[in-house]
Amino acid sequence: MPINAEKLLRFSIPEVRQTLSRRDTAFYALSVGLGQDPLDERQLRFVDHRRELVALPSMAIVLGHPGFWLSHPESGVDPKAVVHGEQELVLHRPVPVEGEIIGRTRIAGLTDKGEGQAALLYTQKELVDAASGSVLATTYNTTFIRGGGGFGGGTAPARPSRPAPAGEPQAVVDLDTRPEQALYYRLNGDDNPLHSNPATAKASGFPRPILHGLCTLGVICHALVRTLTDYDPARLKQLSLRFSSPVYPGESIRTEIWADGSFRARVVARDVVVASNGYAAIAAPT
Repeated sequence: MPINAEKLLRFSIPEVRQTLSRRDTAFYALSVGLGQDPLDERQLRFVDHRRELVALPSMAIVLGHPGFWLSHPESGVDPKAVVHGEQELVLHRPVPVEGEIIGRTRIAGLTDKGEGQAALLYTQKELVDAASGSVLATTYNTTFIRGGGGFGGGTAPARPSRPAPAGEPQAVVDLDTRPEQALYYRLNGDDNPLHSNPATAKASGFPRPILHGLCTLGVICHALVRTLTDYDPARLKQLSLRFSSPVYPGESIRTEIWADGSFRARVVARDVVVASNGYAAIAAPT
């Protein structure tokens, strides 16, 4: 049924203050699959908290995360209708491995796709270093609310699509996920039962719990940092994609990368594109 747009737009998403530890940083990297090759010292820099640790840039998305706030009754949204549609990450500074972090998330607008169609919810989060006040990263999120359209208009235009890349990709990276990976990943703060409860997954139209879209993004970020920066995370400045289809925990994700920073990802075993409209901006090595 159509969402109550006025009620949703009035909902105040609470500010989040988070104390980030080196163990948190290592756990995030492990939760998106780094460390599967124990002989690759470049990966160990992300997962061994007793080394000179570095953070995978996509961790900025889960830091200061307000949790599954759309499940709150005051949002006026059916949480079973919520699907993550698009994600963009802009990095202003390297993601720290420890310290106090502030996440400020706000609703940036709505798009009405029409009666019986989806409503698109746009949110923006600023991630701030509490000690200095510096903005570390800005994230932009598009959420599909299935069947939520028809509320009578919108407050924001739909985000434009990036053209599909031409020709064959210049690099292809296959990375495995684990059967229990969603159960690890949800400990980063995203406890939507769609990713853990078989009954919830079935009620949402899936045969079993699906991997978080942001976990899929983390796997893709790993592929991009590995291929385009030789594991130098500070060189990744922007990452955006559209979630095209869900990944099931245990599947392998193939990331196809073009020279201009375009990318897409697929589950080869099912011949399904799971992320499209991808783009990564990479800085030159220092």
